[in-house]
Amino acid sequence: MSTSTEEFDREARGEFARLGKTRVHRGELLRHPVYTRFLHWSVAIFFILSLLSGFAIYSPWLFRWLAPLFGGGARTRALHPWFGVGFEVFFLFQFINWFAPMAWTAADRHWLRRLKEYATNEDRLETEDVGFFNGGQKLYFWAIAISAVLFLITGLLLWFDHVVARWVVAVSYVLHDLAALVMLGGFIIHIYEGTAHQTGTFRSMIDGTVTEKWAWTHHPAWYKVVTGRDPREAYGREKRRQAERQRAIDEWERKQDAIDKSKPNGHN
Repeated sequence: MSTSTEEFDREARGEFARLGKTRVHRGELLRHPVYTRFLHWSVAIFFILSLLSGFAIYSPWLFRWLAPLFGGGARTRALHPWFGVGFEVFFLFQFINWFAPMAWTAADRHWLRRLKEYATNEDRLETEDVGFFNGGQKLYFWAIAISAVLFLITGLLLWFDHVVARWVVAVSYVLHDLAALVMLGGFIIHIYEGTAHQTGTFRSMIDGTVTEKWAWTHHPAWYKVVTGRDPREAYGREKRRQAERQRAIDEWERKQDAIDKSKPNGHN
């Protein structure tokens, strides 16, 4: 990516940092600054608006209850391409913002070979080479990027369908719908991963922070870069702390049982 583009991204981060603050408390790490969160939610909002209005146009059955959300059928058709424009614009800025950390590496190939273990939660910790984003997150990002290009090209052809051949319009419909289905599938997985699968991930896109435990569990290489500490040592300390806590609880329960047994008939 060009130096001028990188400079623009740095300036945008700085401007948004002045507009909003991110509070990082003890035991937390900054994950996503204000600018990144603004772009993420802007892309998400325009994608959802495009998806719902697109469904309303695509299916007469869905048209009946989705179209009124946008003011009726005619207005839905008029708004849908503009929602798409909003998605394309904000994703362009997000693409610039995340281009560098989304580069594919050997660590991502290694992650992909472990996809089954990741999906079934066989391992409590990610491997030590997983950085700011893992291979699955990068695949989703590049799927969005390819879909965004298809949306842009086919969307323009469908918007100005009166100036192109009918077969071009027909092919554009198919490609547009396929890109939407790919995006929808990835979106569902993305929501699951960011909420139920990795507790604490959704929070990072709300207040911008994650706990250190979250960092060394899911992104050990990134944890090591930002803290300078070994993620496996942090995991070991946490295991010892949990074991000590459990021993203290067990000891307290034993003492309580002994006190209860020493009382006449088990009563005060």
